Amino acid sequence: MAGWTVLGVVLLAAILVPFFLWEERIHAATSAFLRMPHSRWLIAVALGGLLAADIVLPVPSSIVNTAAGSLLGFWAGAASSWAGLMVSVVVGYFLGWGASGTALRRLVGGNEARVSRAAARHGHWALAVFRAVPVLAEASVVLAGFNRMPFRRFLATCALSNLGLAVTYSAIGAYAVDGGSFLLAFAGAICVPAAGMFLARRLRA
Repeated sequence: MAGWTVLGVVLLAAILVPFFLWEERIHAATSAFLRMPHSRWLIAVALGGLLAADIVLPVPSSIVNTAAGSLLGFWAGAASSWAGLMVSVVVGYFLGWGASGTALRRLVGGNEARVSRAAARHGHWALAVFRAVPVLAEASVVLAGFNRMPFRRFLATCALSNLGLAVTYSAIGAYAVDGGSFLLAFAGAICVPAAGMFLARRLRA
């Protein structure tokens, strides 16, 4: 798990450092790209695909979700984010459903015990809260499949939770563009997972 954390930090640095070094050039290139025919569809598919892959790859999902609102606007950004998040949870559920004990440990690392305790105490509400928490979001989805949580309940819980996340991130990204502040978008991308981690600790307590 430490290796995945390091890789996630490297990917985050790869996103942020070039922006701070070449902000004006990146802004000009992005504006030009957005004016191209079909560019919005390409961005929506790319961002949704990244979020869908987050279940198996260390994608900085909070950054990607916020970028969707910044690049596509509130409604399109929220729709793209929600679709990508839903694909991710469905894939994770069936990965857990078909996993052996050894494969499960590889997928969830050392998070199995704490996620299982929270799920045993709070049921599907724990799954909803964990959707905003890095690492635990993926672990809780895989464990839901492994523990044979009823698929309809799982899907409904994730759909509502993912909708809340998509709308929140997209609103932050769209508002940051209107205000011309990248730092606002970045702060929102950090604060939402932090709030999820706080709620997750409260659940475990």
